[in-house]
Amino acid sequence: MSISQQRGAARGTGRSLARRAELIAIGRKLFADTSYDALSMDDIARHAHVAKGLIYYYFASKRGYYLAIVEDSMAGLITSAAGGLELPPAERVHRTIDRYLRYAESHQAAYRTIVSGGVGFDAQVHAIRDEVREAIVATIAEGAYGRRDIAPLARMGLIGWVCSVEGATLDWIARPELSRHAMRALLVKMLGGTLRAIEELEPAYAAPPAARRDA
Repeated sequence: MSISQQRGAARGTGRSLARRAELIAIGRKLFADTSYDALSMDDIARHAHVAKGLIYYYFASKRGYYLAIVEDSMAGLITSAAGGLELPPAERVHRTIDRYLRYAESHQAAYRTIVSGGVGFDAQVHAIRDEVREAIVATIAEGAYGRRDIAPLARMGLIGWVCSVEGATLDWIARPELSRHAMRALLVKMLGGTLRAIEELEPAYAAPPAARRDA
C-alpha cells in the first residue's frame, strides 16, 4: 500500500474523521473572527494545539483547509434549513426560516463563514455560498409554488429576499435585540411582500394564501 493509500485509509477511520471535524470546528471560529490572509498555518496550528503538519496531512494547504470549513458549514446550514417536505407549504416555509435562524444563532462562526467568509473575492468560496442560496430558494419555491424550477423573475425575487435575510441575520446575531420568534415573523412578512411583488410582475406565479394574510 502506498503512502497516499495509507493516508486515504486512515482518513476513513472514526478517530481520524473525528480529528478532522475538530480541526474544522477550530478553523471555523478562527476564520469567522480573522481574515484569511491574516492567519498563517503557524497561527492555526498554535490555536489548534497541533503540529502544522497535521493540518497539511488532512487538508494539503491553507486554502484546502478553508474550503473544507466553508463546505462543511454549508452542508450544516442546508441540512438544517431544508427538508420538511411532508408539511403543508405554508408550514414548510415557516419551518425553513425558523431552522435557518436557529442554525445562525447556534453556529454563529459557521454562519459568518458561509455568508461573509474571511477573504476578499474568491470565486470558489462564492460558488459555495451561491449553492446555499440556491438551496434555500429551491426550498422556498417548493413551499410557495409547489416546484423548484421557477421562472427567472421569480427566482430573482427570491434570491433578493435571501440576500436581505443574510444581511439581516448577520446583524441579528451580532446584536440580538429581537427574539428569534420576532425575527422569524419579520422575515416571513418580508417574504410575503416579495411573493406578492413576484405575482404582480409575473401573474403565473400567484402568491400563496399565507402570503396574502401577511399583507
